[in-house]
Amino acid sequence: MQSMVSTRPTMSGVCRASIFASALVLCGVFLTAEAQTPSPAPAPCALSSNTTCAECLQNVACLWCSPTKQCLDYPVGNILPPRSVCPLNDARWGLCWVNFQILIITMSVLAAVIVISILVCCLCCCKCERTGNQREEAKAERQTRLRKARQKERSKRGQKCS
Repeated sequence: MQSMVSTRPTMSGVCRASIFASALVLCGVFLTAEAQTPSPAPAPCALSSNTTCAECLQNVACLWCSPTKQCLDYPVGNILPPRSVCPLNDARWGLCWVNFQILIITMSVLAAVIVISILVCCLCCCKCERTGNQREEAKAERQTRLRKARQKERSKRGQKCS
């Protein structure tokens, strides 16, 4: 009787864990984005000009320009504020100690690290899965050889007895 060896690929535990971790991170990002409650209409940003960066950035719709000490409405039509509004290395949004140039570089590096780590996890999973399949195939081949050797022995014994 032959034993059936499964040739269907299976996901290794490392691969499942990396996919699960990625899903949790993505869910966390989306849930925190949705969990923010709308606040009452904030005061216009221009009223916070000539004050401090911290006072200006209490309103998330505002942009602080360091050299001019102006609190400006964030240009919503653009992803990044144009140079005419404020140069990137002088513009502050969200945090007073982080300028847009540093923010862009940091986010790019972070995105690259995440993409590379996902690729490495996928490659490791594929390699581990291939290694596991090769082991199973080698074991099945050994068992087949043993069965054939036993069968030959039996047939030789049967020929000697008759």
